[in-house]
Amino acid sequence: MTAETTTNVGVRRGDDELRALAEEAAPRLADATAEEALRWAADTFGENLIVASNMQDAALVDLAAKASPGVDVLFLETGYHFAETIGTRDAVAQVYDVSIVNAVPEQSVAEQDASEGPNLFERDPNRCCFLRKVVPLRNTLARYEAWVTGVRRVEAPTRANTPIVTWDERNGLVKINPLAAWSDEEMDAYIAEHGVLVNPLVPAGYPSIGCQPCTAKPAPGADPRSGRWAGNSKTECGLHG
Repeated sequence: MTAETTTNVGVRRGDDELRALAEEAAPRLADATAEEALRWAADTFGENLIVASNMQDAALVDLAAKASPGVDVLFLETGYHFAETIGTRDAVAQVYDVSIVNAVPEQSVAEQDASEGPNLFERDPNRCCFLRKVVPLRNTLARYEAWVTGVRRVEAPTRANTPIVTWDERNGLVKINPLAAWSDEEMDAYIAEHGVLVNPLVPAGYPSIGCQPCTAKPAPGADPRSGRWAGNSKTECGLHG
């Protein structure tokens, strides 16, 4: 239940061995429940496992903490988050049996403004996401054998074919998506049944939460992710392909 940037990662196996583990497990766990997928991940990777959370809600954290008490939870500290998101992260650290790993960019916001020009997120959101999300993620994941994400197929057309287990070629480790098959209704039911922490921005009308400058409240009835990079063709931050 701590908020640290250090971890207790063990000796990492080679890419070939990890890739073989993913390829063997992928068909076997294709229809696995979230609990089954997380149990396999905990048993297979132990302390070399990290769970990513954007702190929109703690459903994945709740599940992961039950499967692997004390598990590392990765939070991308971009410097642009809503105060509510930071508050949710801090609450998660207190409520769940996890260790928060804050992945920080190489430059502070002020340093980036000085080197790239102010408000890079307005002029080149892809580069801003690359510097403040993709690179810190890659640097952090390099210490682990596997990572768990909360990606779900219903969230966007780009995520419609998300597998439960796969080899993440871009980052060089196993990727587990235990919630891939969950509908919005299943997610809501789990949160209600287990009293899961939820970012207060969600009931305030923000169904998809990213950095504050690039997140708007969607119009009633609009696609939940339409508030991300509104007015821009960008639909993904680059973390998942």
